[in-house]
Order: sequence, then structure tokens, then C-alpha cells
Amino acid sequence: MNILEVKDLRKSFGSKTVLDGLTFSVSEGSVFGFIGRNGAGKTTTMKIILGLLKADSGEVTVCGERVRYGSTPTNKFIGYLPDVPEFYSYMTAKEYLRLCGEVTGMKQSEIKARSSELLELVGLAQEKHRIKGFSRGMKQRLGIAQALINKPRLLICDEPTSALDPVGRKEILEIISSAKGETSVIFSTHILSDVEKICDDTAILEKGKTVLSGTVSELKAKRSGSDLHIVTANAGDTPKAAQLLGGEIFGGTVIVRNASQDKIFSTLKTISENRIPVLKIEHAEPDLEQLFMEVIGK
Repeated sequence: MNILEVKDLRKSFGSKTVLDGLTFSVSEGSVFGFIGRNGAGKTTTMKIILGLLKADSGEVTVCGERVRYGSTPTNKFIGYLPDVPEFYSYMTAKEYLRLCGEVTGMKQSEIKARSSELLELVGLAQEKHRIKGFSRGMKQRLGIAQALINKPRLLICDEPTSALDPVGRKEILEIISSAKGETSVIFSTHILSDVEKICDDTAILEKGKTVLSGTVSELKAKRSGSDLHIVTANAGDTPKAAQLLGGEIFGGTVIVRNASQDKIFSTLKTISENRIPVLKIEHAEPDLEQLFMEVIGK
């Protein structure tokens, strides 16, 4: 069953087309990676799903019910974590979750039990300080707790790891993975390594359309082979190596695309015959970042 279905969604702001026939679906119990560079239309899509922004055309359904702008009964199925969550800074985490539970109409006994469960899940059970003293990572974790307070069937996370350090990112990813057991998740991001770690299905958004979709392994399989990454000992030799090997330069590294076994042997032979000193030759398996750069033409 699909928890969310987005069909032929279109949205423009003046002369700028942001969504141009966007179509995708999120299946029950999955983490769905919604990939796109900054400004690609991810947040616009999230706002339309939440009924906060009117689409020019197209249809969105959540749990089989159609989303309508300004009238949002489907939001009873949804928990939402914006990219920069805001809180009442004078409250503690427990007080804030109690407020969120009351807003959603939960009973006090349910709020107490659910708050304890969620604060344990996000690692804030022992935190007694007021929210104004929380770090960015702590606020993101509390944001996930509030989004899950009423056991939504769909959790929307809009760029939840984009401004966090490696430790904070790891913590958020682990929490989202843990939440998958009780809800479906849309994980909107431009950090491709995060998608590879936790997502079951994914879609790449470019120019307002879904240009690729499928499981992470299916998308990676669309590349015909792995690459060779070659770092020359002298930076001055890098352009020469790229020309001789038919590669491209990316961040000071020569990348030879779709390197079959025959290609690997011929590359090593060319390096040897031309006596190009190298520091490193790495056989790199396909990843989402490489595929993403190819799709957007970078």
C-alpha cells in the first residue's frame, strides 16, 4: 500500500517553474529518499503535501485521502520536521511534548507515556535544561520527537541533517531508522551519503521532475560500471593523465568512468608507458553521488 501518492504536480512562482509534472509514491513502512539540490523544489513539495501551499495542478493523496489546500484533514496522518524547527525556548523538552500532545487532542495519560518513550528514543530522557540551552542537534532530535508524538503514519523530514556535524548527523539518521518500524518516512535531502545509509526507495528531483526513481541498489545499477580514481604525485601531471586516459578531472583527481577489467589493464599500461608518477589508484564502486552528478549534468 502507498501511504503517499503525488501525481503530475505543477507549481510556478511568476515565470519560474518549480514543479513540472512531479510524480512519485511512498510505500508503507519505508524510508523514501527525496533527493535534489538546493532550490530544486523539495520544500515546495513538502508544503503542498501539508496543504500549506496551493499547487497549480496535480493531485496528492495521503492514506488514500486527497490533500486540499487550506483544508488539511489529511494532516492527522502526518508528522513534520522542518529544516529549521522552532520551539518555545522557555520550556523543557517534556513540557514542549506535553503541549504538542494537547494540541493534537491526546489524553494526558497517553501524552505522558508517549513523551517518555520518545525522549528515550531521541536521547533526551535525562535532559532537564530548557530548550534555549539546546544545541542544534538536540533541537533536531526534539523536533523528531514532536513530529512522532501522535504516532503519524507518515513522517516528513525536510533536510534534517544539513546543518549538523558528523556526530549529529549520525544520531539523527539512527533515530529516523528506528522510527521506520512505526511510520513511513520522507527523507528530503541533498546529502547523498545519508540516503545510501537509511533509505529503501528514492527519487531524484531535477528541474521540477522525477528524473530517476527506484531502490538505492536499482539506481546505482543504472551506471554501467565502476570508476578508477587516480591521484598523480605532481599536480602538473594531472591534465596530461586525464588526456591520455580519456578521463575527467574532479577535485584534483582523474576519474576514468565505467572502468571494465580491460579498461583497468589498459589504464595501468598507459600510466606505466608514459611514466606518470601516481600517489593513488582506487577502484571505486558506483555510488549515488556519481549518478546524481551525471543526472544533473555536472
